[in-house]
Amino acid sequence: MAPIAKCLAFLSLVLSVTALTSPHISNNVFDHRRAVARVAVQAAAQTTPASSGGAPNGFLSGINAGQGTYYSTGLGACGITNKDSDYIAAVSHLLFDSYPNYDGVNPNTNPVCNQQVTATYQGKSVTVKITDRCTGCDIKDLDFSPSAFSQLADESLGRIDIDWSWS
Repeated sequence: MAPIAKCLAFLSLVLSVTALTSPHISNNVFDHRRAVARVAVQAAAQTTPASSGGAPNGFLSGINAGQGTYYSTGLGACGITNKDSDYIAAVSHLLFDSYPNYDGVNPNTNPVCNQQVTATYQGKSVTVKITDRCTGCDIKDLDFSPSAFSQLADESLGRIDIDWSWS
C-alpha cells in the first residue's frame, strides 16, 4: 500500500473510532428540542376564541382545523401495536412531546395515549384513539390508520382538510 493510502486509511480509522466513542447529541440538545416544542405548543394554544371554540387552551379543547393523512400502522409511540383496520390516529410530534403532564421520558406513559378525538370532513366523521406520534405533522394535523381515513374520504386524496376535537 502506498504511504498516502496508508495515511488515509489510518485517518479514516481514527475518525471512525472518534465518531463512535464521542456523544453525537448531548442531552442539552434534547432539552432544547423539548423547550422548542413547548414554545410551539404554547404559541398554538394562544388562538382567538373563534378558532378555538372559545376554549382557553386552544387546540387542547374546542374545534381544531388541520390536515388529515393516513399511514401504515404497526407499533406506535404509545407502545400499542395496531392494524390498518383499527380506528386510530397519530398526533403531531409537537403536541405529543409537549402534552400536559407528559414527562418526556417514556412515550408509552404519555397521557395523550388512548385519548379519543372525533374528526370531520365534508359532513363525514370518525372517532379514533390516539396511539402514535407523527413527525411529519403540523401541530393540529392528524395521521389516521387507512380504515379511519377511509371513513372520511377516499384514500386516493391522500391529504384532506379536517376539523377535529377531543371526545
